[in-house]
Amino acid sequence: MNEREPNRMPIGDLVSEDVAHELATSADMQPYLRLAMAILKDIDPAQELDEVARLPLEKRYIWRVASALKWGFADFDDVNVETDRATVSLEDLEKVLDLLRFRPAQFCLFLTALVGTEQMERIMVEAISVAKRQSA
Repeated sequence: MNEREPNRMPIGDLVSEDVAHELATSADMQPYLRLAMAILKDIDPAQELDEVARLPLEKRYIWRVASALKWGFADFDDVNVETDRATVSLEDLEKVLDLLRFRPAQFCLFLTALVGTEQMERIMVEAISVAKRQSA
């Protein structure tokens, strides 16, 4: 199989996170779903694309991702992370790590779609550099 070809998988084998369906079917995602359906049906998506273009920033998909990160890291404190790491059970730590397993790749894919591969790489390399300096 060509490495650029997608892997074929029965739809029943797809696994999604608990809240994925709720988020995907939320009112704010409806314009994006209508756009996707027009594209899948090979219908001119101009009307649906215009609908997305008229959305205010706060109703857009990229805002949902960016604001979730802002909320998640607004009070970030590495001392608290280190404290939890030292005091949480191994079983609970494994649950946390499982939740985070795909996040770095997803964030890189998000940035790539938003700003392109080269800018994503610059952002990530700079972030890694900052983290290394901070922990030194």
